[in-house]
Amino acid sequence: MTIAVCDDDEKIRKHLVKMIRSFTDRGDDPALILEFSGGEKLLTCEVQPDIVIMDIGMDGMNGMETAAKLREISDPILIFVTALKDYVFEAFDVGAFHYLLKPVDENKFFEVLERALGEIEARGSKKNAGFTVKTLEGFRTVKCNDIYYAENIARKIVLHTKEGDISYYEKMEHLEKQLGNGFFRCHRGYLVSLDKVKQYDSREIELVNGDIILLSRQKYSDFVQAYMKYMVEEEK
Repeated sequence: MTIAVCDDDEKIRKHLVKMIRSFTDRGDDPALILEFSGGEKLLTCEVQPDIVIMDIGMDGMNGMETAAKLREISDPILIFVTALKDYVFEAFDVGAFHYLLKPVDENKFFEVLERALGEIEARGSKKNAGFTVKTLEGFRTVKCNDIYYAENIARKIVLHTKEGDISYYEKMEHLEKQLGNGFFRCHRGYLVSLDKVKQYDSREIELVNGDIILLSRQKYSDFVQAYMKYMVEEEK
């Protein structure tokens, strides 16, 4: 579990970190807590946090701008902690999980954090769940755990699964968010299940079914990090 705290006020940032640590340390698996003094630094972080707790009124890139950029590359649970009351509706536009006003009530903060942790747990179970797609032959239900990889061909997505290939109209960006952290966009045209990786090098990924897909040179470092993080979490 990785939680990022982004606030340009160091005193408030440290206070939030202290509260998070006191809450998450109660369990058997303490969270990794990352601190950022601005949106730009958060966006360049190599680790994709599960939860982001962020101010809105920051120097440089504000919280709303940061959240919009963040949604383009990942799908964390987003909690705004801010003194600004006028951004509540904009917060919903960027998919905020909750909106807390400063000064933060500790009990309310813990309540929201507990709900966020519950949502993370629910997301983790999604790999055993399924979703429905509309193909030319009709509606098909796909189990996330059955997918080897997704391929982008023209305007269609082709899901390569244990049950065969399934083709339907969809944007790869939407599928990427739908499937979550167990999958990685290793190339513009491919989204791979980290659970189905057999081996890889700097150019290709071989899957457990024998298929080989391209790994972008620019994505190699991020892929290795995501794969290692996934393997560590699966071993817990």
